[in-house]
Amino acid sequence: MVGFSNENGNINYSEEVLAKIVGLSTMECYGVVGMVSKNASEGFWELIGIENFSKGVKIQLTSEKKLQIELFVMVEYGTKISVISNNIIQKVRYSVENYTGLKVSSITVNVQAVRV
Repeated sequence: MVGFSNENGNINYSEEVLAKIVGLSTMECYGVVGMVSKNASEGFWELIGIENFSKGVKIQLTSEKKLQIELFVMVEYGTKISVISNNIIQKVRYSVENYTGLKVSSITVNVQAVRV
């Protein structure tokens, strides 16, 4: 659980809810084929559906009460990976901070596969 307190009380978010926000925001970006499982073995990356976005997202809370987000994606062949990654970072940061009120300290985009 990740959360914060203010004068009105406490708000807590499950990691699964945060992962869905991150995953849906990522999927809205041009050039992204999908989220992939971070636990892939033997070099095979499995595309994951909306119900399992937490398998493609890793979220940690820093000592400053900010989120460190790491996500694993597959991109479309022929697209510029640096542009896609920057779009993902901007979209995810905006979505998480806007929807939850939590602050994001860093976002790491791991491009694990390219769909030809």
